[in-house]
Amino acid sequence: MTMFHMLAALAALGASCTALADNDCTDPIADWKPREVLRHQVELRGWTVQRIKVDDGCYEVRGTDRLGNKVKAKYGPATLRIRSLEIEFGEHGDASDYLSPARPSAEQIREPSPHTQGNKQ
Repeated sequence: MTMFHMLAALAALGASCTALADNDCTDPIADWKPREVLRHQVELRGWTVQRIKVDDGCYEVRGTDRLGNKVKAKYGPATLRIRSLEIEFGEHGDASDYLSPARPSAEQIREPSPHTQGNKQ
């Protein structure tokens, strides 16, 4: 292997390690919101909270959703915005609770032209 190939491989390895570190939260502690605010937020969603802990600088919530599926979610502690979500569906699990409706394309939103309205026979 030439020196160029070794340096390229080393640079690629370093870049991949940096990408993995992006999963951590870096919010300053002074900006963090209380855990109880997050607990209230997820309970309004129908979750039962088993615990909230700090992991990699993020709040990690473990519990169950309203259908009894196990959930594990990470939230930014300053914004309380969700960063990752893992769901272990039970026997009657339904992913539709976690999938937002598809947004219509610009073509679907466009209003019908006046020439096509009223031409139904």
